Amino acid sequence: MDINNNGLAARVKTFLFDNIVMLVFLVFTVVGFSVSDMSASGFTNEITTRFFRNGVLVLSLIIPVIAGLGLNFGIVLGALAGMLSLLLVRYNFALFPGVGGLWVAFAVATPLAILFGFLTGKLYNRTKGQELVAGLIVSFFAEGLYLFFVLFILGAIIPLQAGHGMVIPGERAIGIRHTFELGLPYEEFTARTPAGTIPGQARALNNVWRVEFTYALAVIAAALLIMVILRYIIRSRNPLMGKPVLWQFCVQLALCIALAVFAFVSAAQIYSWYNIHAEAMLTDPRIRLDQLEGIPPFVVEISRINRVPVIPALMILAVALFTIYFSRTKLGQDCRSVGQSQPIANVAGIYVDRTRIIATIISTVLAAWGMIIFLQDIGTVSTYTQHRNIGFFSVAAILVGGATVSKATVPNAIIGLLLFHSMFVVSPAVAGIFSDHPAVGEYTRSFMTFAVIGVSLGLYVWKGNKAAKEKERLR
Repeated sequence: MDINNNGLAARVKTFLFDNIVMLVFLVFTVVGFSVSDMSASGFTNEITTRFFRNGVLVLSLIIPVIAGLGLNFGIVLGALAGMLSLLLVRYNFALFPGVGGLWVAFAVATPLAILFGFLTGKLYNRTKGQELVAGLIVSFFAEGLYLFFVLFILGAIIPLQAGHGMVIPGERAIGIRHTFELGLPYEEFTARTPAGTIPGQARALNNVWRVEFTYALAVIAAALLIMVILRYIIRSRNPLMGKPVLWQFCVQLALCIALAVFAFVSAAQIYSWYNIHAEAMLTDPRIRLDQLEGIPPFVVEISRINRVPVIPALMILAVALFTIYFSRTKLGQDCRSVGQSQPIANVAGIYVDRTRIIATIISTVLAAWGMIIFLQDIGTVSTYTQHRNIGFFSVAAILVGGATVSKATVPNAIIGLLLFHSMFVVSPAVAGIFSDHPAVGEYTRSFMTFAVIGVSLGLYVWKGNKAAKEKERLR
């Protein structure tokens, strides 16, 4: 009995220690939400907006971790490729209006990101064991070249049109303004929009197709429920995958059923009330369901949640599925072998340097696409500063989800995205406990961002040293 208790206590202690960063952020979020005056719908709106905005950027970090490259701060180069492509598209906005301009941006950013990823991969191969520091340094170096390009090369060598809205005003058309707008999409045009205005790229992907939050949640809940059941059946019939744990399956099944019931009941409520008031809402499209009388408070709160942008959501899903599929391909297994031991991978006939370069290129291309999604969601591009925190925020998010320097998965990225950006939303409320100064909330965010990176790296090094000492003791 004592042995069992000791085993259980050891497992609990190990779980708490391995997930201490995640648990700290979870507690921080719960406390912050409880002391804030934010509604459930407002909190959900903030989280979902940030999730669809940053999803691809965080997912781009997984493959380099699998390949043993660690936390790839070099995704900043991919972000710069995305910014350069949007700069080109917006400068020639008459040629590339609306959502079509974003597809052009994706096409332009891809070869740029492949080039940047190839050069970064070559650098990583020359700095093996120091990829994290090399990624930081190369991001700063690339920033310097980028600033020189947009400040001096554009205009001095590559001619710019004088008087263009993106060009710094002056006698000589040199350099790009500090910020520039991507322009409203056609869906947001109003009666006051000047005639002849060309549709822009701001939120253009988001507005292609939107669905009610409850409908999207119902689809996700049903998919999770089916996936949990199929996974249990497959693992039960395939002994090579390991026998599934019954109590874990029961807990997962109960959670999925609870989510599905909530989602389907909410979706049915929204659908029925929309049908009841369809005539009034068709008469004036500006009327929202929460503005009508007689609607139950629960339905009002649910109806205030923003609609889900389907295209960004599908792109996040596609990248997640690609990452899972890639890890199971021959190239993905080669990446995993290289990440576990480069000497053994060499002996097995794997071209280590080429594999690491390919992993870096994939990560950089995904980061470029993620940056385009990020910027079109914001609608405004800060030419000289927008890219600076992309690497730190993305790395911090995936670490919050339980990833380490040597292990990262899609669930780590998803959980980290939700928890990290929950911290961003509630940090002003937590900071308000100690000070009324509005800047304290921003300081709290910065502290939490860099603290999670420092603590995670410290724990990784400590565990590595502890494992090495234990191995030496056993010898």
